[in-house]
Amino acid sequence: MELAALVAVSVLIGALVLLVAVALGKQRGGPKEEAEPREDAAAEKAEGEKHCASKRLKQQPRPRKERPQQHSFSHPLLASSLKGHSGNVTCLDFSSNGKYLASCADDRTVRIWSTKDFADRDHRCLRANVELDHATLVSFSPDSRAFITWLASAETIRVFKMLKKEDGSISFSAAPEDFPQKHKAPVINIGIAETGKFIMTASSDTTILIWDLKGEVLATINTNQMTNSYATISPCGRFVASCGFTPDVKVWEVCFGKMGDFREVVRAFDLKGHSAGVYSFAFSNDSRRMATVSKDGTWKLWDTDVEYKKQQDPYLLRTGQCQVAEPCRIALSPDARVAAISSGCNVALYSAAAGELEEELQGVHSEEIADMRFDINSRFLLTCGDRAIRVFHNAPGHRAAVREMQAMLKNASNEAMRQRLQLQIQEAQAALDSVCTPKD
Repeated sequence: MELAALVAVSVLIGALVLLVAVALGKQRGGPKEEAEPREDAAAEKAEGEKHCASKRLKQQPRPRKERPQQHSFSHPLLASSLKGHSGNVTCLDFSSNGKYLASCADDRTVRIWSTKDFADRDHRCLRANVELDHATLVSFSPDSRAFITWLASAETIRVFKMLKKEDGSISFSAAPEDFPQKHKAPVINIGIAETGKFIMTASSDTTILIWDLKGEVLATINTNQMTNSYATISPCGRFVASCGFTPDVKVWEVCFGKMGDFREVVRAFDLKGHSAGVYSFAFSNDSRRMATVSKDGTWKLWDTDVEYKKQQDPYLLRTGQCQVAEPCRIALSPDARVAAISSGCNVALYSAAAGELEEELQGVHSEEIADMRFDINSRFLLTCGDRAIRVFHNAPGHRAAVREMQAMLKNASNEAMRQRLQLQIQEAQAALDSVCTPKD
């Protein structure tokens, strides 16, 4: 009996111990099971915050690409800088009437400037948009009512007409069709003859094409110069000339019949005298003078008013020394008194009469000079290379005019001529004094 009671008590105590152990195990396991969900929640929260931060970062606007700073340049002869293009200006051309300047750039626009505003502080311009492309070259028509462009991507000519509205404003209309693609190498220059009879395009291989105004090829010229470095039409509209790897300039006459029908292209004359390839050349306004610049470090002035059909060769008038570095261009003032030579970003102006250096313009543009022109009145020299067009007073031209008239005054045969020359000298000297201090 006592044994049975003892066993019962032992069983009861064992059951109680078991119950206590189970209870303690549940209490310890409870917090452990709850800790795991908390860790999972913290991980999910951290992942969510990371995703949101990433999303916010993506939604932040991208920083704008800063436009390059406009090149700062100053010089006593700088009349003004034409600023309107948002891309680098690649070509300039003056209208025949002298009222307008056309400029094209890689910003898909051609801008038309008024030349009477050159010396003013404000410079307004008209803008023609080049759809789906940009122009690398531009040339005015003889009537100053249209211009042609060379398209960079399409590699062809597009014609724009300038239309005057009833309110006096001007709009631009592109021709419905561009010229057909014919060149196999990059085109280096285009032009319209002053006669209005033909258009010229020249490429960097050895090809010059003569077109009619409707886009039909009239003739193909092979210059046989290995490469063409420059080509253009003479201001009189009769000749086409080119230079390149060879040390000469070749000139052809584009011949038409009395009824205006195209006849042929014939070789007119050559300019021979350089000892290395010719970089560039330029005509005077009357086509009676030409200037050339060569890799041999010289520039030359030529008298081209010759009877080439009688085998008469051009006369060499002057040879001058100059610094040259590619790209190198030369511009001759319309009155043939000044030769301007660009070399890289610099420009040097020389007296055509003496061959001497008159002015140096250093660091004109932040990029290499792409084009350089005198206005038709020989008052200004214009250059382009970056987004600005620089307009310089042609002080060497004023000095040359004064010197020429002073020489004429010494040989004047009567009093009326002397008085007229003295008045002209005073006017030229006043123009010179207004832009710079005259040199001896």
